[in-house]
Amino acid sequence: MSKKKTILEVENLKVYFPLLSGIVKKITGHVRAVDGVSINIFEKMTLGLVGESGCGKTTLGRAIIKLYEITSGKIIFKDKEITKSRGKELREIRKQMQMIFQDPYASLNPRMTAGNIVLEPLLIHENNLKSENLKKVNNLFEMVGLNPEYSSRFPHQFSGGQRQRIGIARALALNPSLVICDEAIAALDVSIQAQIINLLLDLQNRLGLSFLFISHDISMIGYFSDYIAVMYLGKIMEYGTRDDIFNSTLHPYTKALLSSVPEIDPEKDQIKKRILLQGDLPSSSNAITGCVFNTRCNKVNDKCFNEEPAWSNYQDEHWVACHIV
Repeated sequence: MSKKKTILEVENLKVYFPLLSGIVKKITGHVRAVDGVSINIFEKMTLGLVGESGCGKTTLGRAIIKLYEITSGKIIFKDKEITKSRGKELREIRKQMQMIFQDPYASLNPRMTAGNIVLEPLLIHENNLKSENLKKVNNLFEMVGLNPEYSSRFPHQFSGGQRQRIGIARALALNPSLVICDEAIAALDVSIQAQIINLLLDLQNRLGLSFLFISHDISMIGYFSDYIAVMYLGKIMEYGTRDDIFNSTLHPYTKALLSSVPEIDPEKDQIKKRILLQGDLPSSSNAITGCVFNTRCNKVNDKCFNEEPAWSNYQDEHWVACHIV
């Protein structure tokens, strides 16, 4: 088996948003949306990022692609640090990293035709002849399962699944190496979700793409991803291969997420027992002493309230941040 090559490294990334108050808008605190995250994404493979709403998944994805300003940390793309990239340098990087957004309607300009939406990146970044660009747009439409004749239609004339296919075609227009999927199937019906996931898998095989796949649905993450990172309140709780996370689960939070997936034991004809977390996700603007999961964990002990768990290697590529493991 060939050695895996890393395409993206994120080291101790932090993204804090200031809290302003008063007439003079004085900074009174910060929202710690991403608080010391380190992850790797390998070439031609998928890292699934899973967690509850509000845990910082989308912020992390947008910070990687430089849509949000980074407070501290490093982003290394193809062995080159891009943390402080600006202007022309960032423009070149953006050609290699693209994003598929959650809402397939809000992310498309309603005043532009589908063809022009896919064409726009080519006009901005490429100096091709008009005939070459139009040919590429038609090829992209066919690649994502749309009839090129639909290119003259506007976004409101498509279904949700078709609009997301347009978003995928736009993301692929510049031949990127890494695509960040930010809840790319969350707004779609279940049957359409499966179609989009299978399309992405097919495109990965055909084009050799790497994906950061962000979702709150751990069952879909398990189907699509090679590696999985479990995120809670701006931090990574557990990281490993798909088999590690599903078959050798370590962190209480990961176990709770997996228990939410409906499943019936055919031998006992019983529904799997659900682990219910008490309370709501704490505010990321409040500093928490110890483990950030200590207010909701069913295995909590005194150490969890006083000391932040170290990020430790459990086995091979399986990592966890927990005192009880």
